[in-house]
Amino acid sequence: MAILPKDGIQVLIYDQQYNMRGELDPEYIRMLARFVDERMRSIAARGQTVDSLRTAILAALNIADDYHRLLASHEAATRQVDQKVGKCNEVLDRLLESMP
Repeated sequence: MAILPKDGIQVLIYDQQYNMRGELDPEYIRMLARFVDERMRSIAARGQTVDSLRTAILAALNIADDYHRLLASHEAATRQVDQKVGKCNEVLDRLLESMP
């Protein structure tokens, strides 16, 4: 994957070449492209479809599902941390109030 003029790069996803431009680090873009390519190939290997659009849609839904599960997990963890911080603040407040 060669660096293109004007800060663009080429990536290969599911045997299709794409010219990408943006503010992101080229190595990060390459990593994302590899991830999408691997996900599409994994889905294609499990199914009977050879239609690349259908495979891309299924990969996008799969990635969206992963994202939303991680988001829900993150939100649950954030709520737990907030509750524990609240309890710690209550304990500290009581300790500070009891000090002369």
